[in-house]
Amino acid sequence: MPENDLALLTEAAKAAGRIALSFFKEDPQVWEKPGQGPVSEADLAVDAMLSEMLRSARPDYGWLSEETADDGTRLTTRRQFIIDPIDGTRAFLEGSRDWSHSLAVIEDGKPIAAVVYLPARSDTFAAASGQGATHNGAPIRASGDVAMAKAQVLTTKPTLNPANWLGTPPAFKKGYRSSLAYRMALAASGRFDAMLSLRKTWEWDIAAGALIVEEAQGRATDRTGAALRFNNAHPQVDGVVAGGVATQEALIDALA
Repeated sequence: MPENDLALLTEAAKAAGRIALSFFKEDPQVWEKPGQGPVSEADLAVDAMLSEMLRSARPDYGWLSEETADDGTRLTTRRQFIIDPIDGTRAFLEGSRDWSHSLAVIEDGKPIAAVVYLPARSDTFAAASGQGATHNGAPIRASGDVAMAKAQVLTTKPTLNPANWLGTPPAFKKGYRSSLAYRMALAASGRFDAMLSLRKTWEWDIAAGALIVEEAQGRATDRTGAALRFNNAHPQVDGVVAGGVATQEALIDALA
């Protein structure tokens, strides 16, 4: 197995992509998870492979995955894998290319290695603590100072409800992608200036993206501006706002 965590995650993500693509547009079996939406046999196959590959390579790491029952033993470990086998399952089932594998290693509550891989797009976003962030091997950087009226922000329509803002909702240009991890990667790359989700957010959706944004010289916090911490007993955080520092701070300041 690769000796460093980023290399391990990259290898695992590519293996996950091969499995997922074997089900893509092939009408996989689907179930509904109460309150969480659909899960397919592809999600479960990817989860099983990642669990076997990653946990055998790092047996002392804890494990948190959207598709694995959480027994709480991860809370006794210093390092953990936080995994979303397929982030954007609805997009996957609809035949869209905007789904990803989101893989992160956490140490003392902070991501230290991360990969967001979109096999249908052949896009790999990656980062390791102190080593910068990349897209398909090339360095990336979050956007600089952008006027809010010109900022491009990935979010959902309900976010613009006036109740979410101190005044009139900002007049940014709204975009959307199904996968939260992909939204964060796009914000890290500067292709969008920021992303935000104001609902309670599962850690597996954003752990990898948070490090990629930070290593791209951006900022990622919860909706209040507080630092994101992972491996919580209940693995959710209070929303996420991420992107270029200036745009991210402007959004935080404008939120109610």
